[in-house]
Amino acid sequence: MLDLSSLGIGGGSLMMFGMLLVLLVTGMPLAFVTILVALIFALGWFGTMAVPIVTTRIYSFITQYVFVSVPMFVLMASLLDRSGIARDLFDAMRLVAGRVRGGVGVQTLLVAVILAAMSGIIGGEIVLLGLLALPQMLRLGYDKKLAIGIVCAGGALGTMIPPSIVLIIFGLSANVSIGELFTASFVPGVMLAALYAGYVLLIGYFQPHKAPVPTETDTRPLAERLTLLKGLILPLMVVVFVLGSIYGGIASVTEASAIGVIGVMLSIVLRREMSMTLLSDAALQTLRTCGMIVWIGVGATALIGVYNLMGGIDFIEQLLLGVSDNRLVVLIVMMLILTVLGMFLDWVGIALLTVPIFVPIVVELGYDPIWFGVLFSLNMQISFLSPPFGPAAFYLKSVAPPDISLGTIFTSLLPFIGLQVLALALVIAFPEIALWYR
Repeated sequence: MLDLSSLGIGGGSLMMFGMLLVLLVTGMPLAFVTILVALIFALGWFGTMAVPIVTTRIYSFITQYVFVSVPMFVLMASLLDRSGIARDLFDAMRLVAGRVRGGVGVQTLLVAVILAAMSGIIGGEIVLLGLLALPQMLRLGYDKKLAIGIVCAGGALGTMIPPSIVLIIFGLSANVSIGELFTASFVPGVMLAALYAGYVLLIGYFQPHKAPVPTETDTRPLAERLTLLKGLILPLMVVVFVLGSIYGGIASVTEASAIGVIGVMLSIVLRREMSMTLLSDAALQTLRTCGMIVWIGVGATALIGVYNLMGGIDFIEQLLLGVSDNRLVVLIVMMLILTVLGMFLDWVGIALLTVPIFVPIVVELGYDPIWFGVLFSLNMQISFLSPPFGPAAFYLKSVAPPDISLGTIFTSLLPFIGLQVLALALVIAFPEIALWYR
């Protein structure tokens, strides 16, 4: 058998990265690529004795109790996708829009924040907003690019707003408190949504043709319009019970996820929408999504385990710390690495591959790992919108009118990517935005 250890850690790192790149270009799924490369290097570097160590590491990752919350939050999102809760929520928020330039865009962002606080899943939100909000904005005469940007950027807020699956996976990988991550990310998430809303209102003020005031008047009686507010009650109750139980110390993240599922299911029952078809479709969607997360987790955990045994984490640490004596420069280099990876890889793979390497370096630099978790989430926000493989664009393309091309969608996202970079810079410059609760 080929002795890969003769390459040294530098040569081994280059070979591992090159092998990952070549296999990914062939179209092989990330989960299988990482498992295959991990096995090749475990056997080629250490021999068969390393395999049990790798499997033990995988087992310890997937048996963590808090991992149970992932399928629970995914199930919440799947149930929301298939119920009429989001539609009624959007109708209720029409009362907020009023006759303000850009008001419908702001209304869409408010709905996105509430949906994000209910589920923490990104794809479903973008599809829902693409079906509900995009046609309405286009009908009212909104600029096509502005409407597209609002839907994709708003739908991606689930990365930041608790209960975010991104934060849960980060917490598992970094071995930090997920509840504290939720608390730290809330204000930056709302700040990002406020930046989006401010941008939309400014466009409406300075370029009124891009975000016109609705011309039609609502002729329904006031009492009838106020009944629309009922659509806000159930979603807000779910948000209050889930986040309130976590922030209030009443329930752990895992227990709160179960409360959320029960809350959404009760809402669907009260709305008389419950059916076996809805339940089975939501369960199958949950199974597919969680299966993907688990397989990527297994592969990435195995790969990082092998790389750690090779001495790779110490090698990367010395490499990054050698970039500059200024710790801010090292942090910015990490952010750039995450940004580049985000253009080509799924966020789950990025989190599981980079967080175990980056977090020890962050701690050695004297930074707070919880704060870094918020920066990581903000970076994944950018990755969801970034070409060439930004998932948000593909989610929207699946439900957008045929005349809207992927090129148009990606071009529309550029101003919102700029706002995400601004939010990232603000949290780097002012850590108290994330660590306000301390």
